[in-house]
Amino acid sequence: MVVPDVRARAGLVLAPLCVSLLVALSAVAPAWAEVPWPTRADSTPLEARIAPPVGFQRVAVAEGSFAAWLRALPVRAGRPEVRLFDGRKKGNQAAHAYVLDVDVGSLDLQQCADLVMRLYAEHQWARGAYDQVCFRFTSGDRARWSAWAEGQRPQVRGSRVRWAQTARPARDYRSFRAYLEQVFLYAGTHSLAKDLRPVPEGQPVEAGDVFIRGGFPGHAVVVLDVAEDARGGRVFLLAQSFMPAQEPHVLRVPDADEVWYPADGKGPLITPEWPFDWRDRRRFQASGCP
Repeated sequence: MVVPDVRARAGLVLAPLCVSLLVALSAVAPAWAEVPWPTRADSTPLEARIAPPVGFQRVAVAEGSFAAWLRALPVRAGRPEVRLFDGRKKGNQAAHAYVLDVDVGSLDLQQCADLVMRLYAEHQWARGAYDQVCFRFTSGDRARWSAWAEGQRPQVRGSRVRWAQTARPARDYRSFRAYLEQVFLYAGTHSLAKDLRPVPEGQPVEAGDVFIRGGFPGHAVVVLDVAEDARGGRVFLLAQSFMPAQEPHVLRVPDADEVWYPADGKGPLITPEWPFDWRDRRRFQASGCP
């Protein structure tokens, strides 16, 4: 059955996206300034903003990898309040330590699983791996960016989805964001949990790993960065969006003045707004949605 995620409304019409490219970049602009969504002038890359704990160093990552891209995400200056998609303040302002300078859009769509899909898709877009951008709707039907770019659109009738040629081909960023909003509408934690592959017990935590509980509602958080000490012990950063759709933010460790979570694989993983188990850890597959 095709079921929009918990915040979807029947008859929702996607408003035109107002997405502008950054211009007039200075010679000293950081690498993340190339991202295609607007960012604030005083934001800084995550790796420059958030230092690892004493005795830890960031793990080496391959140039151009998802891990390297996440590490360069822009982080807003100071500790601003987390805002919802409509500009209101989020009720719980104690869950975060930093706010990512990643827009949330103007609709109640970019929630938890949606942020995870957005970040992964943006990285694939940035490196030109367009065929890798594919997610499943809750119904199980594939939604491929390559099909959308050719002008195909999903025709949803009850429990059936049919893709039909109803639009002109468009491969620009505005079309890409419209595709993502359609994915956000008809996909969620239930479908994303099936797209991702479980991480075998004992494998070290890596940036890009996702802790996810599929459900209606469920929740998902993404590992942004990983650091390691001389003995091989690891710690990691987590980010989330939530319900209603809200600015993505770096999570605090509950009851601690800290943002780096220990990767010991023991007991539950308690985040400020959702508990996970280590068996909830998943990873994107290399071939997009299987």
